[in-house]
Amino acid sequence: MKLRRSKSKKSELGLAPGTLVHVGEKKTEKIVIRVWAYNKDELLEKELGSVEECLAFREKPGMKLWVNVDGLFQIEVIEKLGSFFNIHPLTLEDILNTGQRPKMEDYETYIYSILKMLLFDEKTEEIVMDQVSIILGPDYILSFQEREGDVFNPLRERLKNPNSRLRKLGVDYLAYALIDAVIDNYFLILEKSGEQIEALEDELISTPRPETLQKIQSFRRDMILLRKSVWPLRELINGLQKVESDLIKDSTQLYLRDVYDHTIQVIDGIEAFRDILSSMLDVYLSSLSNRMNDIMKVLTIIATIFIPLTFIAGVYGMNFEHMPELKWVWGYPVALLLMLLTALVMFAYFKKRKWL
Repeated sequence: MKLRRSKSKKSELGLAPGTLVHVGEKKTEKIVIRVWAYNKDELLEKELGSVEECLAFREKPGMKLWVNVDGLFQIEVIEKLGSFFNIHPLTLEDILNTGQRPKMEDYETYIYSILKMLLFDEKTEEIVMDQVSIILGPDYILSFQEREGDVFNPLRERLKNPNSRLRKLGVDYLAYALIDAVIDNYFLILEKSGEQIEALEDELISTPRPETLQKIQSFRRDMILLRKSVWPLRELINGLQKVESDLIKDSTQLYLRDVYDHTIQVIDGIEAFRDILSSMLDVYLSSLSNRMNDIMKVLTIIATIFIPLTFIAGVYGMNFEHMPELKWVWGYPVALLLMLLTALVMFAYFKKRKWL
């Protein structure tokens, strides 16, 4: 498994705070705006052709609103939406900058949160990372994503059920549900990563190769990036729990505590994988060292066996005229037999000492 890294553009230097510039890749061909207006008795769902259509839904009394935007590259769309809901320019700037660290900010009239959504691409077996921005207002939720495709489909199905908590409770519960869906999907990513790491462990034990080391290093980099995406979530959830705002009801705090526990579990899982990968690196280096030692051991034994054989061949290679065995008819076979017996005796001795 590999984490697909986005090649984000550098933001324009020297611009005034709140200047809207899209920083990131264009990950969709067009911006898609969908709206869900609901209460416990009614649900309206529509894909909007323009931002102005949001006003018609906003004016419906007693309706809670969820507006989701897929695609961030059209700055004028984000700017208009921010104008309709009175969103601060600094918030809009953070929405368009896809390299943000997960965080939570309280603007009194709304609460702004940034998360990193991880999706597993079955075709390429890569982890895709996108930024999700969530704005919680008095009676509305605004969510912004880099592309179409997310982890919120189960929530959309639950919205269709009149008896679901999403329909009965406030928009703060929907904000919790969106954050919970993003975090729960981390468990799926960790499960996929765990399967890949187990297969890598088997490869490491059986046939360690240079490619194995590259895979280990790739996994370690992915875990570092995952840690950077997940670790700040503790502060985000903790901030939502401690924020003094009427936008988050006391009944939702219990669910936020549950999300906080899930976040800790994800962090523990990432740390466990990091420890496993570090130990795998040590095992790989030990395997290479042991294999090199085995090779050197075999070469040393071969060299040791051939030392006396070389000595015997050297002695009988001295062509002195008065050597006793020089003109003996059995001299050559006896010399070969002596070499063979010497090699066999040394081999048996090595086996007895368990050097082989």
